[in-house]
Amino acid sequence: MRVIIYGATGMVGQGVLRECLLDPGVERVLAVGRAPTGQRHQKLEELVLADLFDLAPHQAALAGHDACFFCLGISSAGMTEAAYRRITFDLTLAPARLLARLSPAMTFTYVSGQGTDATAKGRVMWARVKGETENALLALPFKAVMFRPGYIQPLHGITSKTGLYRALYAVLSPLFPVLDALAPGAVTTTERLGRAMLAVARRGSPKPALETGDINRVAAGG
Repeated sequence: MRVIIYGATGMVGQGVLRECLLDPGVERVLAVGRAPTGQRHQKLEELVLADLFDLAPHQAALAGHDACFFCLGISSAGMTEAAYRRITFDLTLAPARLLARLSPAMTFTYVSGQGTDATAKGRVMWARVKGETENALLALPFKAVMFRPGYIQPLHGITSKTGLYRALYAVLSPLFPVLDALAPGAVTTTERLGRAMLAVARRGSPKPALETGDINRVAAGG
């Protein structure tokens, strides 16, 4: 299997990249982003772009893949809706539309978020924009699956690039085993996310949008 990862330097993307590199069934990984991952692996190739919207010169590199794991995203805190929409909607749909044309048989998984507004009409700005993004992806002519995780526990030395989140994980990490036991449908890990994405790419998804509990079950082979 040949896969593309968008956002491989972020917390979720790091987890997905790790699982892809460890998986013997993954032949090639193309990491696309504004900065290099800093990793070296025989399966890993990188496409570092100053402008992630300017994809026309890179169609040959992007063609011929079986899956795209889109892990690129930002917090909406302090952003206008127009600015958040450009990064969340426009920056996702630009490669998605191209990939749907280049490789219509591929699976495209998009990391959305718990609480996404599927109607795209609610009051919460980020949830509305995420919902609009999901709907646009589901309308494209490839297999699209939305991932809506809640709390994500980073594992294997993976960290968030956001200072506030790092502080939050420092507090919550010791409690994760308890949270996982008491509320398994509310928490997941970077490892489970990566494994679930690979499983969906191989076997398909039980539904178009996977919540946290669904992600954990798919990752476990359920």
